[in-house]
Amino acid sequence: MTPSKPRHRLTVVLGALLGAGALSSCSSPGGTPVVPPVVDYLIRGAAVYTGDGVEPISGDVGVAGERIVFVGKAPAGTVARQTIDAPGMVVAPGFIDAHTHADGDLLSDSADKRMNLPFLTQGVTTAVIGNDGFGGYDIAGQAQRLRTHPPGTNVAMFVGFGPVRQSQLANANAAPTAAQLATMKQLVDAAMCQGALGLSTGLYYTPQNFSTTEEVIELAKVAAAHGGLYDSHIRNEQTRQGLPAAVAEALRIGRETGIAVHIAHIKALGVDTQGMAGELIRMVEAAQQSGQKVTADQYPWLASSTNLSAAVMPPWANAGGREALLKRFDDATVQERLRKDVTENMRLRNGPEAILVSAGNPKYVGKTLQQIASASGTDAVAAVVQVLRESEVKIANFNQSDADVRAFMTRPWVVTSSDSSAGHPRAVGSFAQKYAEYVVRQKHISIGQFVRSSTALTADLLGIAERGRLKAGHFADIVVFDPARFKARSTYIAPTLLSEGVVLTMVNGKPVVQNDQATGVAAGQVLLRKTREGLCSAQSMKTAKVVPPSGLAATHDHAH
Repeated sequence: MTPSKPRHRLTVVLGALLGAGALSSCSSPGGTPVVPPVVDYLIRGAAVYTGDGVEPISGDVGVAGERIVFVGKAPAGTVARQTIDAPGMVVAPGFIDAHTHADGDLLSDSADKRMNLPFLTQGVTTAVIGNDGFGGYDIAGQAQRLRTHPPGTNVAMFVGFGPVRQSQLANANAAPTAAQLATMKQLVDAAMCQGALGLSTGLYYTPQNFSTTEEVIELAKVAAAHGGLYDSHIRNEQTRQGLPAAVAEALRIGRETGIAVHIAHIKALGVDTQGMAGELIRMVEAAQQSGQKVTADQYPWLASSTNLSAAVMPPWANAGGREALLKRFDDATVQERLRKDVTENMRLRNGPEAILVSAGNPKYVGKTLQQIASASGTDAVAAVVQVLRESEVKIANFNQSDADVRAFMTRPWVVTSSDSSAGHPRAVGSFAQKYAEYVVRQKHISIGQFVRSSTALTADLLGIAERGRLKAGHFADIVVFDPARFKARSTYIAPTLLSEGVVLTMVNGKPVVQNDQATGVAAGQVLLRKTREGLCSAQSMKTAKVVPPSGLAATHDHAH
């Protein structure tokens, strides 16, 4: 990484003492000697945003070991092994990313990938994985791997509906039998007993979209019994009737099971739904007024990202996986139907000129579907088939309005996320982008609103204790950034450029980024939800042994 020269740099002073007579003890009002604290790090001189409220406080932050010792004016006589002078900086709790697809990196054999630098360099200290229903159900196995191969960020996990369903039905468009559903429920129960945050679904994606609402409700009941969260990429984000119906489905699942509902990367996607943010906000807030717990996360970009096949192919064409899809390309009996459905899906996504191949086959990366079609002397449908015959690719799809993004962003129940995926700048710059675009450039939200929606609110909705706030006794996950320089450098053309302006990221009391540079320390911990007493026996905490359908692996930790 070669960041631009910072306007301010942290100054570290070794062995600093505060106040006159720092080496002697102080006395309480009653005369009892009070030993001044000894801290490993003292951060002073910055504007301190604690995560509670939106106004900064003046003062200091002291850290000893992996915990915060004090926030506010340092006690007289405080001994600091290292003092970090940060005038003009902002100090905040480390950001919590509620929705990532960093599973592959965090569970990788590669120490470099596990460091999760795209997150650390923008101040993210906790990443949530298993989103969109793609999370493996062996939570204990994943947790053990994270303990023996430490990551750069903390990690919390959802159990994914996709692998649970695939364990019984592979990619078939079929309903589970009673026995299969019972096994699926056992898998969710075991995952919850092992510390999963809750159940995640991606009802837009094949084969999850073959499920009925009733099937999902049965599994959500299991997660609800454990106090878990229902996190969902809803079934439809892009049609005028389908989008509110999909939100209504998520709310119904919460209402009938009593589970808290979280809508993943809330948006109005495409030409037919732009301008619908207000309607969706009213639906959510009506449910909240009726007593439901409903939240959402959001990434601050106007383009979404997914696989090309998921974006433009109809579910019936994706049934059975890639091999079945390729056969349908050569099936004369379905060509008219395929062409009609692909054409409509591209229209819903603002047309082939708004769909950019962003990762995958280098032959097509950086080109829109319209450009690929023009270069081939064909139309956009034929271009889609041409690209997918060769390989799956990631796309960036420009399909959202800034007005909708702004409307969601100001709601007190919407938190920050990245929905990180290859080939999209959101993977490395979402928190920096939200600050630079919506705090600094547009002045749409304040620094305090940005911090709160990226820290304390997220910790509360996910049930992550003792993080997300600058508070004595909490874990020392801390970010210090330069308010004049903090921004995303990544673009749709150069999506891997790391963010700049973070002068300190601290995970569990250890500096992992200093002055835009990684320290190489892997300080992350696995964060597991506390199980409810009496619900989990030794047997229930073991992942159920399942016999998968022929040709299907038993677990799908990296399905996305």
